[in-house]
Amino acid sequence: MRQRRALISVSDKKGLGAFANELIQLGFELISTGGTARFLQEAGFPVCPVSQITGFAEILEGRVKTLHPKIHGGILARDVPEHLQVLEDLGIPLIDLVVVNLYPFQETIARPDVNLAQAIENIDIGGPTLLRAAAKNNERVTVVVNPDRYQEVAAQWRERGEVAPKLRLELAGEAFRHTAAYDVAIASYLTELSETSIFSCDLVLAGELSRQLRYGENPHQKAALFREGQFQGVAGARQLQGKELSFNNLADLDAAWELVREFTKPAVAIIKHTNPCGVAIDNSLEGAFEKALAGDPVSAFGGIVALNQKVDRTVAGKMKDIFFEAIIAPDYDPGALEVFQKKPNLRVLALSVEQGRKKYEIKGISGGLLLQEADGETVAPEDWQWVTGKPTSVEELDFAWKVVKHVKSNAIMVAKNGVTLGIGAGQMSRIKSAELALTQAGEQAKGGVLASDAFFPFRDTVDLAAAYGIKAIVQPGGSIRDEDSISACREHGIAMAFTGRRHFKH
Repeated sequence: MRQRRALISVSDKKGLGAFANELIQLGFELISTGGTARFLQEAGFPVCPVSQITGFAEILEGRVKTLHPKIHGGILARDVPEHLQVLEDLGIPLIDLVVVNLYPFQETIARPDVNLAQAIENIDIGGPTLLRAAAKNNERVTVVVNPDRYQEVAAQWRERGEVAPKLRLELAGEAFRHTAAYDVAIASYLTELSETSIFSCDLVLAGELSRQLRYGENPHQKAALFREGQFQGVAGARQLQGKELSFNNLADLDAAWELVREFTKPAVAIIKHTNPCGVAIDNSLEGAFEKALAGDPVSAFGGIVALNQKVDRTVAGKMKDIFFEAIIAPDYDPGALEVFQKKPNLRVLALSVEQGRKKYEIKGISGGLLLQEADGETVAPEDWQWVTGKPTSVEELDFAWKVVKHVKSNAIMVAKNGVTLGIGAGQMSRIKSAELALTQAGEQAKGGVLASDAFFPFRDTVDLAAAYGIKAIVQPGGSIRDEDSISACREHGIAMAFTGRRHFKH
């Protein structure tokens, strides 16, 4: 029987000792190099150094170890007479199993103190080459990149005498995905470091499978969550209790979290279908929650709640009798978690406010992808243009302007004293959104403020706002009929600011 051989070169040594022991018992010769060879030898396993096969020592501080015909010939050779004869003539041993995982490039660049030289040294060259060679020749060679696969592979050799073709093919696909993701991480890092615009070059994407989801937006749609590099965000939030998160839960949590992070004061946002139905800021988190809930208590049922400060027992007590799908906050005190534990289905997540905002947004269209920068900071009040009057305090308008940015277009929002009173979302005409927001606010709109995510094409929104007693408006401006809206504000005694920045959200 021909000698089986396994080439092993890994950065992640998890489970390697037990796997090597299985391979020895199955009659494999272990071939290795560098740190992996030392690890195996120190564990008591016989190891054939790569240099013994190649007749060539490692060079360039270990940069060249396995890049040699006597290694790649043994991996790439097919089980056909012509190939086997070439190997025999050249003294090249067949390799049946390649176990490789790569230098920790992603982990290296995630360190805040990393420099370019350190990053470059953690770009693996030989490892991806071995993986690609073994994956290409999966008809004969088994390739393993994930330590979680060790037991499965060993069991097949133990029980079948070989690894089944279907599993070899599956493992080959896994190896190519691994090297592709690795290359994406390197390309993205160097692109960003060189200040090359992502919009001026080919787009490369990779996502680590976090988990499969029960379904997508609807039960007939398959879905999964993928994590992007080392970025945490909502995708990496800690779930402290509750049912499994759904596709819609995650989308709503992301929308809610992005909204409350706009504010430094205690803030609460209640979200349904990625739209806010109640948002408030206050001097206390308890007050902010009570006001956000009062903004639309009917729509809040079954919603997602985001809070930008630590939740205590008192705030949790205010929430316990209302049906919410999920809650996300930076942290919770033990008393709050004790309250929530009485509702075991409630999903409770923790995420640091310091987590960076997403840089880009991607949308799929038929035959392609749309990529854009994420809609970042709003224009600060000191940079607004006051086209009519100016209220004594702009804090209310600033609050409204930050919230309306997170409402689906066309978006109109009415607020007063740091609380949303009416939200008009997703209408095809701006006046319809205004009617929804103002009707919802009702008599409370008197003395309040109105924000619009885009300019007014006509003066009708101003006239309607005046009928409800709105005292100030903030909008981007930029319409060819801006003067009509300005004249209407002057007629009604309404202060209006132009921000110069639109916030469409589709």
